[in-house]
Order: sequence, then C-alpha cells, then structure tokens
Amino acid sequence: MRRLLQIAALALLLASCGGAVSSTTPTTPLGRGSDLTVAAVTFDPPAPRVGEAVTVAVRHYLKDLDGQISADVYQMVLAEIEAPLLREIMAYTRNNQTRASIMLGLNRGTLRKKLKQYNLISSKD
Repeated sequence: MRRLLQIAALALLLASCGGAVSSTTPTTPLGRGSDLTVAAVTFDPPAPRVGEAVTVAVRHYLKDLDGQISADVYQMVLAEIEAPLLREIMAYTRNNQTRASIMLGLNRGTLRKKLKQYNLISSKD
C-alpha cells in the first residue's frame, strides 16, 4: 500500500510539472506477479515567462561584466527581445502585417519600420 501511495504521489508531482501519460503509453509491471504497472512519462517543463527569462539573462550579462560599465544596454536588450518577437508574430500571422500590427498593438507603418530595422523584410517592400 505504501508503494502505491508513493507512485500516486510521483504521478501527481509529474503531472503538476507538465508530465503526461497518454492512453497509448506502454506500461511495465512493477514486479513479478504484480498488478501494478509503471508507465513511461513524457515531460515538457513549462517555458519560463518572458520577464523571468529577461531577468536571468540580464543578471548573467551583468555578472559577466565583472564590475565594468557597458553602454547602450537598454538598446541591446530591446533588440534581443524585439527581433525574435517580431519574427514569431510574423510567422504566426503568416506574414500578414495588418494582423501582426493588431496583435502587437503597433501602427502598421511602425511595424514595417521595425521589420526593416531587423532585416525581417527587404527595404524594397
């Protein structure tokens, strides 16, 4: 009975962390003659929030500076975030600039300027 409770607790823990077991997942008996089985669990940890990822990245960057001063950190961080954001939104909207501008809350002209800035569209477009 104690073993069953441990397995149930582990399953609950895995599920709360993003683990999943499907109905087609193969199972393995726990021991000879046992009615209990263990299933393979897939685990997809939740992605960190954008703010958490930025915090970790900035702290790492500042640690690497080792007390030195760096110029234009704000622009560097903004570019590191803005370019992939624009790339992903454009892919999501299948390069529909009107839909992308609505999703981003930007004027379409501003979006086009930023897409050109990060070479996500050609200057001729």
